[in-house]
Amino acid sequence: MANQDVVFPDMGIAAAAALPGAGRAIFACRGAAGAVSSSLRRGAYGLPAAVDDEFLGARGCGGAPAPAPAHAAACTSWVVEAIRASSPTRAPAVDEYAAWTKKHPSALGSFDQVAAAAKGKKIVMFMDYDGTLSPIVADPDMAFMSAEMRAAVREVAKLFPTALVTGRCLEKVYNFVGLSDLYYAGSHGMDIKGPSSKEDNTVLLQPAREFLPVIDKAYRALVEKTKATPGARVENNKFCLSVHFRCVDEKRWSPLAEQVKAVLREFPELKLTEGRKVLEIRPSIMWDKGRAVEFLLKSLGFDDRGDVLPVYIGDDRTDEDAFKVLRKRGQGIGILVSKCPKETAASYSLQDPTEVRHGVLTPVGPVEASAITVCDATPEGAVAQ
Repeated sequence: MANQDVVFPDMGIAAAAALPGAGRAIFACRGAAGAVSSSLRRGAYGLPAAVDDEFLGARGCGGAPAPAPAHAAACTSWVVEAIRASSPTRAPAVDEYAAWTKKHPSALGSFDQVAAAAKGKKIVMFMDYDGTLSPIVADPDMAFMSAEMRAAVREVAKLFPTALVTGRCLEKVYNFVGLSDLYYAGSHGMDIKGPSSKEDNTVLLQPAREFLPVIDKAYRALVEKTKATPGARVENNKFCLSVHFRCVDEKRWSPLAEQVKAVLREFPELKLTEGRKVLEIRPSIMWDKGRAVEFLLKSLGFDDRGDVLPVYIGDDRTDEDAFKVLRKRGQGIGILVSKCPKETAASYSLQDPTEVRHGVLTPVGPVEASAITVCDATPEGAVAQ
């Protein structure tokens, strides 16, 4: 089944329990990435088509699209104010930042506490890409991660199940990262792929596949509508669209937001959200990065287990959905990457990708041997490494 697009558009969390090895980890953390992929493929056509409305929304994955949410037609001023809130341009006052870090302490200075919480637990790592593993840059096509960061992520993936959860399209973030032994959840978790070779296009979940035609139409309309705005750029992330305005003069933010709104009035199946100097257009389904984290934990047999500690690191407003999931579970650690105080559901903070590498990813190796249980389950039918 190599080079085929295997899609389960109707598979919700309930169906995930039927994956091979449900109830136990279906991967080995050391050198079994390839075996995981083949194990998943072996069971691919045996999966039931049940849909869990709790995770895919009342509309499920089929049928008529849900009506656009009220905030999709929010006033331009609300959009611009949300943009400013998520993309602060001033440095915080010392006392303001100090007060914020008391509530969300640095993971660098709290590593002993984090290690203590992880003792005897099976770690599952989730990370955003832009602003977390790579710096935020003016040109989204130039957001390369450093060789040192790639090496650190590679080492973490040898020890623990590791997933990248990003708004980028899956293919693009894979080309940036270039590591085959990770899980990739692109388009804000609407395109999930397991560990495999680059040529193997086996897909675990695509809950918004039916929206591809309307997304393509909206993309072309947005490109045409915004082309007169200097610095504006529309990126097609397959299951969602991003209108970047990092290079747009702030005086043009309101007109640009109005242009985007005008296009979306023609596409009620889509909704508008905002991130760090980016407007995101997504299908109007109940799916986000938090749902993607829940899906992966459930499908990998790590849901409802007290010996598992999910860790999620992200920098954007869209990562808050994942932080909230971990907080609601009462199990897991959320780490926000930000130099400015923000309202967040994360427990800890880091300032930039450099701190992510030095404060979380690099220390994992020595801590793992003494404080953390390494997942060593082997997929059914696979040979332990």
